[in-house]
Amino acid sequence: MKLFLIALFGVESLLACSQSGNVKIPLGIKGNVTKNEAVATFAEGCFWHSEIVFQSLVGVRDAVSGYAGGSDPNPNYEKVCTGTTGHAETVQVYYDPAKISYKTLVEAFFASMDPTELNRQGNDVGTQYRSIAFYRTPDERAMIESEIRNLTNSRKYSGKIVTEVVPFTKFYAAEDYHQEYIYHHPDNPYVSNVSIPDFLAFKKEFKGNFKE
Repeated sequence: MKLFLIALFGVESLLACSQSGNVKIPLGIKGNVTKNEAVATFAEGCFWHSEIVFQSLVGVRDAVSGYAGGSDPNPNYEKVCTGTTGHAETVQVYYDPAKISYKTLVEAFFASMDPTELNRQGNDVGTQYRSIAFYRTPDERAMIESEIRNLTNSRKYSGKIVTEVVPFTKFYAAEDYHQEYIYHHPDNPYVSNVSIPDFLAFKKEFKGNFKE
């Protein structure tokens, strides 16, 4: 769907200034997991968007784009886009629990998407764009389910929350060209018309501790 939208917005984007011109895009810091770090995994639509959402938060070192939730042992972007692999576009988040809690990451996850949309986020349609919160421990599962209850009771959404809550099994990193895509391609039509506005809306709504 991203490829379709890129073509759709192409002409009008040539006539308008990029909305990302004055937006500071947060970059991750690459490296192996350290002894002080923990890992969290979320799927919430386009992984380009998810990267900058989590990397904007103090305590998150990096968010890596990839695939999870399916059965194909060798996923790639072309296969995942067919919707036949079972995988969803996912980010693996590397963070310091002393600076940001898993609970806060869960809250950011739900605040940066519409959890009532089934097998889509906005104009990105397909099972590869479904919402999934992967847990590694019973405590993580409890925090995810607690946030779903809180959002349901708050009546923030008119529809039912359809986010899947499933145990983490395996994460497959996406191709290099997907990593830090928004930072490297700020004038891409999809980025300037969809990703950046979504990110700004998240920053406006979420009461988190954002990096300077």
